[in-house]
Amino acid sequence: MQVLIDVQQLTKRYGEVEAVKGISFSVQKGALFAFLGSNGAGKSTTIEMLCTLLEKTSGTVSIDGHTLGNLKGNEAIRRTIGIVFQESILDHQLTVKENILHRGRFYRLPKSMLQENYDFVQQYLQLADIEHQKYGSLSGGQRRRADIARAIIHKPKLLFLDEPATGLDPFTRQFVWATIDRLRKEVGMTIFLTTHYMEEAANADDIVIMKNGEIIAQGTPNKLKALYAKDFLQFVLKPSIAIEDVTAILPMLLPEKHQDGWKVEVSSTISTIPILAQLEPYIASFEVIKGSLDQVFIETNESREEK
Repeated sequence: MQVLIDVQQLTKRYGEVEAVKGISFSVQKGALFAFLGSNGAGKSTTIEMLCTLLEKTSGTVSIDGHTLGNLKGNEAIRRTIGIVFQESILDHQLTVKENILHRGRFYRLPKSMLQENYDFVQQYLQLADIEHQKYGSLSGGQRRRADIARAIIHKPKLLFLDEPATGLDPFTRQFVWATIDRLRKEVGMTIFLTTHYMEEAANADDIVIMKNGEIIAQGTPNKLKALYAKDFLQFVLKPSIAIEDVTAILPMLLPEKHQDGWKVEVSSTISTIPILAQLEPYIASFEVIKGSLDQVFIETNESREEK
C-alpha cells in the first residue's frame, strides 16, 4: 500500500520541555489509524503539528507527498486534510447548510463543485432533516453529523477525528462509525483517529500508543494483543466440586477466585480445548475471555512506568 503520512523523528520543544520526543511512524493510504495515549501523552501536540496548526521543532513530515514546514507544503497539506475537533467551530446562528457552504468557500472551490460536494456530504451524513436548522438548536448527535460534513466538504484524502464518539448515544455513535467506514471503502479516505474507546481502536489497521511524548507501542491490534494482553478461562464449579479436585487433575493450572467462580490464564484461546475436555465433569459453566486493547493500553503504560 501507498504511504500517505510519513513521520520521522518529529520533535516539539517548549523551552526546556520536550512535549514530543523524536517520534516516527507512517500511515498507509486508505487505512484507519488509531493514535492513543493518556492526557498529556503528546497526542494533541502531534496532531496540531501534522495539521499545520503548530510549528514543529525538528524532524520531517510528509503528507501525500507534501513536506510539512514550508509555506507551499503547508498550504497543500491543508487542502489534503479535514479535521473534526472535539469542540465545535461552526456558527450557532447559521443553518447547517449555510455553515458548511461558508466553510467550503475557504477552499476556493468553483460554485458548481461546491454544490456537488455539498450534495455528497448531505447524502453521506443524512443532513436533509437538519440542513435548514440553526446549528445552535441541534442535539449533540446532529451537531456531530454537521461537524463531519464541514470537515469533508472539500473531499479531503485524510480525515483527522479527535474523539468523534465522545458524548454520543449508541445509535448516533453507530451511525458515525458506519459513515466513516463508508468513506474509507467507497471514497478511499484515510482516517487518523484519537479515541478513549478501545473498541473503536480495535477496528484500526494500525495503532500507535504514546506516553510522555514518546511512542511506547505500535502495531496491528492483533500484534499488540499478542504482545501485551492475556487470555483467560473462567469457569464455575458444580456444587459438589471443590477447586482442589480440579488442581489434582490439572496441577499446571493456577486458578484465582473470580466473582462466583474461578479464572486461569491461558496461552491462547485454542489451548483451552484440551483443558475443557478434562474439566467437563467438574464445571457447570465456562467462558473464554480474549485479551483486549484495554489490557494492552494498561499494560504498556504500567510497564513503561516501571522502567
